[in-house]
Amino acid sequence: MKATQAISAALLQASFVLGHGGVTEYQINGEWYTGMKPYNSPTNQQPSIQRYWQSFDPIQDPTSVNIICNNPGTVAPLSAEVPAGSEVVEYWNSGWAHNLGPMVTWMTECPSECSSWNGQGGKWFKIDEAGLSSGVLANGKWGSADMIAQNYSWTSTIPRSLKPGNYLLRTETIALHSNPPQWYPNCAQLKVTGSGTVSPGAQYRASIPGVYSMSDPSINIQDFWTSKETTYKIPGPDVWKG
Repeated sequence: MKATQAISAALLQASFVLGHGGVTEYQINGEWYTGMKPYNSPTNQQPSIQRYWQSFDPIQDPTSVNIICNNPGTVAPLSAEVPAGSEVVEYWNSGWAHNLGPMVTWMTECPSECSSWNGQGGKWFKIDEAGLSSGVLANGKWGSADMIAQNYSWTSTIPRSLKPGNYLLRTETIALHSNPPQWYPNCAQLKVTGSGTVSPGAQYRASIPGVYSMSDPSINIQDFWTSKETTYKIPGPDVWKG
């Protein structure tokens, strides 16, 4: 009986893992960085540039502070040095199943060292996004499907003209198959280098939490599975290219 229960529990956990998750590895400027392995306590987390998340569970309250860098979003001990203009590749856990929703990458400046700031009060700007590119909401081609097709990876380019400094890089997918949606945010601590001199203006900035709301029709989609809508407006400001 105990063996049967153990097998059932293992199968349930495997099914759960396939349905949820987050970024588990980063490749930055030719270097590999291990991301979070959930279910480790914050005091026993492995050294990482990624802010701690404790489980594969999504965030479903857009007003929660957990939507910033996941739950609990504890600061990481390390930061990765990356020249402006370079690529950051985030690898999500293999077997990711949610292919109906956008991919969005945000950045914000840390007031000093990122390892001493919890992320609250940041003014974020987008450096890339990918929403619905074809089809209708429930069976169209989304940015999250592109991530899956790219070996569960998403590549973002740090704008070449960005001013050097300490930044949080926040990559998320928003799974729209449920209402409320499922947010999967992941934050990495970066030290941007280079000769850039520019910071995005206020028109490119948004607060997190704040940018997402259940009063937004792009978030609170009542007829997602039956809608014939072929366009989708990703919430928030335009992407800043530098």
